[in-house]
Amino acid sequence: MPHILIVEDESAIADTLVYALQADGHSTEWVSLGSAAVEQQRLRPADLVILDIGLPDISGFETCRQLRRFSDVPVMFLSARDAEIDRVLGLEIGADDYVVKPFSPREVAARVRAILKRMAPRPEPVEPASPFQLDTLAMRILYRNQPLTLTRHEFRLLQSLLEQPRRVFSREQLLDGLGVASDVGYERTIDSHIKSLRAKLRQVAVDAEPIQTHRGLGYSYSPEHA
Repeated sequence: MPHILIVEDESAIADTLVYALQADGHSTEWVSLGSAAVEQQRLRPADLVILDIGLPDISGFETCRQLRRFSDVPVMFLSARDAEIDRVLGLEIGADDYVVKPFSPREVAARVRAILKRMAPRPEPVEPASPFQLDTLAMRILYRNQPLTLTRHEFRLLQSLLEQPRRVFSREQLLDGLGVASDVGYERTIDSHIKSLRAKLRQVAVDAEPIQTHRGLGYSYSPEHA
């Protein structure tokens, strides 16, 4: 449950925000002073701060500056001032949004959701475990725990593909990896090696297609199809 810190000296406005945000599934805390907000953020960090600009002790702008010295918590300013210079200043000192009073509590709640969604960490994609085991010293490749019987050229070719998954290699680049000059006219021999490799891989996994063809471009190793 996201925790929202409301910094507002007018209790009626604070009560409205508390009601709207709690109805939207957030926990809330309310303080009326900027200094109290800074201290509260140190003790119990909120996921987002709704910050009034006109506070009794220090301004919302100064409060935000103090928060930014130790926290990157998202900040939404509330203000009765709608001058462009105030909005620009608020954003420049580190605010994520600026709402002018009077406001719709539902709109504030929607903006809070949008900010929290934007700030949520995105999970890193998990690379599937490779079904290939490459032993360069022994010049051996296992596929799904089964050793492949490969020629020297087939080993080098499959090695090049496996070491850079998803990269599309041209025939010329694959020939270079075999130590064969691409101007000798042997480009089409790569197709024969690929055909032989695919046949050997299908003996292990008949439905898998780890080597992908890219028409007019070349070949790649696709972990998703292995």
